[in-house]
Amino acid sequence: MITLKEIDRNNFFDVIKLKVAEEQSDFVASNMFSLAQAKAFPECVCLAIYHDDILVGFTMYCIDEEDKEYWIYRLMIDSKHQSKGYGKAAMEKLIEKIKEDIQHRVIYISFEPVNDWAKQLYEKLGFAEDGRVIDGEVVYKLEY
Repeated sequence: MITLKEIDRNNFFDVIKLKVAEEQSDFVASNMFSLAQAKAFPECVCLAIYHDDILVGFTMYCIDEEDKEYWIYRLMIDSKHQSKGYGKAAMEKLIEKIKEDIQHRVIYISFEPVNDWAKQLYEKLGFAEDGRVIDGEVVYKLEY
């Protein structure tokens, strides 16, 4: 079972050790960078992704300062735990969590256009291209 947990002194160092596969390293910022970004951007929420009691990944989301909508800024599954459905399950949990805020009805996500894995995953989850490209990444949205 996938759960999302806070990052604290008990799992901080384990979270920053997580790494994607080498060929994916251009697609996602390091967890250390993301945690530092969340310190400077306090609207960002970082969560550790667990399968049962095993740390398998990291995600970060927030209400964007500019458009005041939810954005999922990061999703990564450690290379040792990929292709087991954890990314999809974690996204489902995160979407469920975001939807608890009934004042919002859209979630945005962006990714590198060559990242076919991300495109397929997000489309399976109901995201659709919104026509924008920001900093070279295509933007998808999920309306609910």
